[in-house]
Amino acid sequence: MAAMELPYIGVRHVHVAAVTLSLCLFVLRAVWRARAPERLARRWVKVLPHLIDTVLLLSGAWLAWQLGAAGVRGWLPAKLVALVAYIVLGSIALRRGAPRAVSMGAAIAAVATFGYIVSVAITKSPWSVLAG
Repeated sequence: MAAMELPYIGVRHVHVAAVTLSLCLFVLRAVWRARAPERLARRWVKVLPHLIDTVLLLSGAWLAWQLGAAGVRGWLPAKLVALVAYIVLGSIALRRGAPRAVSMGAAIAAVATFGYIVSVAITKSPWSVLAG
């Protein structure tokens, strides 16, 4: 194996770890938004999610490239559309000044969207768990 050649399984593990960390940090920040918003001002809370999400996106792009067009046809576009929805909902959920009901509703919808993204990745179908 060449020095720059990355094993698919290793990158997939990094991707799954980043997925897990990203979701955990989002939920933590949503809880803090509702119960202790001053904690959101900490520097690491502002920086770490961006670093993790960068690793998540880069590893996801590398995995998609490794699978090729035939390997991601149909389900990857569904994940990308859902990812945009997740980002919008997450932004609403964490927005300072938004009414609490709006923030919590957006947070719940964001977590549900995240679940859809994960299920699409597992089933390799835009129909997610409904694919059978």
